Amino acid sequence: MTQSVLFFDSGVGGLSVLQQVRLHSQPLNLRYVMDDAAFPYGTKSDDELAHRVLQVCLNAVNQLAPDVLVIACNTASTLTLPALRQILDIPVVGVVPAIKPAAKLAQQGHIGLLATPATVERLYINDLIQDFAEHCKVDRFGSSELVYWAEDFLLNGDPVTGLKDHLQPWFDQFPQMSHVVLGCTHFPLLKPQLHQHWPHIHWIDSGEAIARRVAVVLEQEQGQLSTTQCNSGPPGSISLHWTSEQKQQIAAQQFLQQLGDLTEASQLHLAEIDRLSPDASRGADNNPEPGSE
Repeated sequence: MTQSVLFFDSGVGGLSVLQQVRLHSQPLNLRYVMDDAAFPYGTKSDDELAHRVLQVCLNAVNQLAPDVLVIACNTASTLTLPALRQILDIPVVGVVPAIKPAAKLAQQGHIGLLATPATVERLYINDLIQDFAEHCKVDRFGSSELVYWAEDFLLNGDPVTGLKDHLQPWFDQFPQMSHVVLGCTHFPLLKPQLHQHWPHIHWIDSGEAIARRVAVVLEQEQGQLSTTQCNSGPPGSISLHWTSEQKQQIAAQQFLQQLGDLTEASQLHLAEIDRLSPDASRGADNNPEPGSE
């Protein structure tokens, strides 16, 4: 039986992670859930977000019955991974910014972190830098604009006109930066334009690392064939689900149709979850996902 992986994000950012899993771990049935009814997450409190992420993810797991859940959102990962792992009886893989590999690759020892304003200020970022990049100079840039631009770009396909003006002052301030970590899963969707404007920068995200982690988890849990053997089979199906009242999510559908057979596109109906205890709706900033490094 073909295994199933469920990806969760507030919007389209997690599609960048799903794409890497599709490339590296076939055959799999892939289910993508976007909590667009609560988008953007950056305007909400941690308590509100933690409860919301748990509610949507538990509903999605109950309805779609995946073998693995991937929280393809840095904010949601840091807030809810411990609780989800406590509540669910399937493996849960999270995402943290790829600071560790960037620090290894940066020969001049100067890296940047490009993420949402909330992410760059979180305590777990300090922990990642202390644990894996203490020998580096790490400069941070928080941007909410890139989240919206990534969503618009996926929908319309038009180049982002404000990208150069938005980021160039940062690069001018720190000209020695050689590697920049894309610390939001939305940002890799803009990689072609980032490469075009700043070809000397090495842009690093967690997509491939997550794909490798998912392959290992599936093999451990189900005793499946190796990734190399799996890649020789048919790719499996893809489905899309969202939480708002909108009848169509055209941009996400078009993106997924390019990756394979999109068998379903439908709204995810949310019910109250009885399994949420007061402590279960709170995560831990100091518990990043080691596999995403």
